[in-house]
Amino acid sequence: MPETTLYIKNMVCNRCIMVVEDILRKNGHTPLHTELGKVCLAEKLTEEELGKIRHLLEDVGFELIDSKRQRLLEQIKQEIIKLIYYPHKELKTNLSDYLADKCHTDYSSLSKLFSEATGTTIEKYVINQKIERVKELLIYDELSLNEISELLHYSSTAHLSSQFKNITGMTPSQFKKQKGQLRKPLDRIL
Repeated sequence: MPETTLYIKNMVCNRCIMVVEDILRKNGHTPLHTELGKVCLAEKLTEEELGKIRHLLEDVGFELIDSKRQRLLEQIKQEIIKLIYYPHKELKTNLSDYLADKCHTDYSSLSKLFSEATGTTIEKYVINQKIERVKELLIYDELSLNEISELLHYSSTAHLSSQFKNITGMTPSQFKKQKGQLRKPLDRIL
C-alpha cells in the first residue's frame, strides 16, 4: 500500500497530534501513525493535496518541513521535548548519545546543525525547555521544588534554583508570586 510521510514543524504536545490528525481526516486522508513532528498517511498525495494540507496546517500554526536538514533539526527539538515533558523513564545515557541514537547521526553533526540553524546550542535549548517546564509545574502548584528538581533530573534543588534565576531573573518563589502569565509557547523557545 502506498504511503506518504509528512514532517511537521511546531507539533509540541499530544493536542497537536489530535489537531493534525483531525485536519487530515476531515480532508479525506488516513493517518496510520502520528507522533510529534511526523505523520504517516496510508495514501500517496498529489501536489494539489499536499498544497492544501500545507495551507490547512499553516492556518493553525504548523508548517510542513521539506528539507532533510529542517527535518533533522525538528527531530532534535522533538526528542528533547519528549524527554522533558513526557519522561517515561530516567535517561540511562547522556543526552548526546541519546540524540545521536534517536537521530541516527553523530552528535557533533547534530550540534553543528542546531547551532547554525537556531543561533543557540543544544545544551542551552535543553536548559530553556527545562525552565519552561519548571514554570509550568510551579504554576500548577502540585509539586514541591524538590519534587520538580527530581522529576527533571537536576542534581539538586539549589542547581535548579540557580539555573532558573539565571534564565528568568527571579527565583522560583518570586516567579510563583507573579500574577501575570510569564510562560512561553514551546515552539518559541530557543
